[in-house]
Amino acid sequence: MKIRIVDAFTDRPFSGNPAGVVVLDSATFPETDRLQLVASEVNLSETAFAHPLPPGGDADWALRWFTPATEVDLCGHATLATAHVLHTTGIASGTVRFATRSGVLCTTANSDGTLTMDFPTAPLTPVSAPPGLAEALGASPLSVHDTGEHVGDLLVELADEAAVRALRPEFASLASCSRRGVIATAAAEDPTGAYEFVSRGFFPRVGIDEDPVTGSAHTALAPFWSARSGRDDLVGLQASARSGLVRISLRGGRTLLTGSAVTVIDGELLAGF
Repeated sequence: MKIRIVDAFTDRPFSGNPAGVVVLDSATFPETDRLQLVASEVNLSETAFAHPLPPGGDADWALRWFTPATEVDLCGHATLATAHVLHTTGIASGTVRFATRSGVLCTTANSDGTLTMDFPTAPLTPVSAPPGLAEALGASPLSVHDTGEHVGDLLVELADEAAVRALRPEFASLASCSRRGVIATAAAEDPTGAYEFVSRGFFPRVGIDEDPVTGSAHTALAPFWSARSGRDDLVGLQASARSGLVRISLRGGRTLLTGSAVTVIDGELLAGF
């Protein structure tokens, strides 16, 4: 069975966020523990598994995402990676609909080679910083927001871009601060540059200390920065070591996330199924 490693939210190999992608030819998923074993072996922030659905339904493919430690409700970069594989291998064209834990998610191939994902916008609720958050993160929040059921992160606003880039969290302590992870964000130092805001994402609770580029987090970053800027179309930089740009378009209850992807490894899975 084919397995691919795809760098998402980048047009250059060895940058952006790598995801494992396994496209199954069966009509159902194997047992969950088998999928988890493969994801643990791949050992990237997420590995995506997809299988085709019968024609005529609400979705074309079923899609699930696993970290090395657990299954998650929503993942942007591995969805982008899966759509990239389907399009570049000729399996799909145009718009592809995925049935997921977060409902039907659509991806559309654009003429410039990018892909646009249509995701639910995360609901933001202002909350008090949980005890120990500032100490675990290593910075004092200006504001903290809960991002709802499916994202499950705390969105933490910091003073400036330099504060976000300088973070060196205590991951063991940070794991107890949210259901999934912590997204740290601030306005770009140069708002006239290539991006309007920066972020970093930390997810030690699900086995990922720092995620290179987190698509799902941008469904919360979109309404947050739209409210502050008065603009619905923005670009965010996730300032990890690998780095990546995410173009966001807020459309009320939906957020469009646009990015590129590059396949860097195309191999064969010899065990697990």
